[in-house]
Amino acid sequence: MNDKKYSIGFVIIGLSILLLVSGAYQLNFHAVEERAEEEKVQDAEIREPEESIETEGGAMKNYCYYLLEKNGYVVVYLSDRETIYEYTSIDVETLPVTVQNEVKNGKYIEDIEELYGFLENYSS
Repeated sequence: MNDKKYSIGFVIIGLSILLLVSGAYQLNFHAVEERAEEEKVQDAEIREPEESIETEGGAMKNYCYYLLEKNGYVVVYLSDRETIYEYTSIDVETLPVTVQNEVKNGKYIEDIEELYGFLENYSS
């Protein structure tokens, strides 16, 4: 009789532990899912769609970009030099000295092709 009480107690304790572990897993899973969704929204806000602006002669011109240093890394800004277009993993210290100086002063990039050419050349 005593053995049955212990068996039922162990089963109840085992099920309780199983429920606690699966509940903790579900909470953690949902927290990670929410964090990933927030990062996706932030990335969408940072990457604004490329728009065109009209020049004095009436021709259409795409936004230009500026490469600037932020916390030791190259960051791509839109033409207003305030709106971040893209963060990079390019460490400014790894660039040639002339390029480092250009980035520290705000390197002008005329179009998207030139921008991605730069990023491909200097990304590790």
